[in-house]
Amino acid sequence: MAVTFTHIDTACFLLDINGYRIVTDPVFDAPGRFYMFGWGTASRKRSTPALQPAQLGKVDAVLLSHDQHQDNLDQAGRAFLVQVPLVLSTVPAARRIEGVTPLTEWQSYDIASHNIRVTATPAQHTGLRLLNPIAGKVIGFVLEWPEQRDGVYYISGDTVFFDGIREIAQRFPTIDTAMLHTGRAGFPYLTGPLPYTFTAKGAVTALSVLKPRRFIPVHCTGWWHFREAQEHAAAVYAKAALQAELLCPEPGQMVQLA
Repeated sequence: MAVTFTHIDTACFLLDINGYRIVTDPVFDAPGRFYMFGWGTASRKRSTPALQPAQLGKVDAVLLSHDQHQDNLDQAGRAFLVQVPLVLSTVPAARRIEGVTPLTEWQSYDIASHNIRVTATPAQHTGLRLLNPIAGKVIGFVLEWPEQRDGVYYISGDTVFFDGIREIAQRFPTIDTAMLHTGRAGFPYLTGPLPYTFTAKGAVTALSVLKPRRFIPVHCTGWWHFREAQEHAAAVYAKAALQAELLCPEPGQMVQLA
């Protein structure tokens, strides 16, 4: 079983599992645009996608953690969805976007052609529960297939550390690779220091619970509202002496995972 990972931009990457090609949270807009996220929040994009849809070749599925924020689904990403046979996302996303297959937490979808099971996992956009209905529904994903020797693959979606992470660890005690949405997304002018994605310290806490063999931070850079510098995150990871292998490939660089 051959598995490769190619980071494209933000939380968008291409995962090729023995020829079955999955894109996550598609963002393909050029940098410089200003986006309104709702409820007084906004941001400007700074990064350039390493690849565009025309360069990807055949894509079999999209795993969309949520549709309500443009750093996870921008205009070019929305146009890309119609080209893909299978799009898995939240129940609210399925109401808003035609052709999306909804998943509730812990619900699984079996891709029979490649014997891959995708299970939706809980995610919480902020630690302040009062704000989660405003931030909107998010899910993560666990990917399983029979040839896995070192455990499942976990994609966190936009989340912070909360009790749901512990439940993921209980249900999936062996994790090969954890792809965590980091960057400490936040809006200090509106909600102060409250993060809307993992901080580096939060990621370390999650890793101590999940115990994956490998850790790939995504959703780290490229937007104004990502409040944690990569240098700071790297220092936090180094100080923590992670048990997981830390993998930070350059955008566009394909790396072999299995």
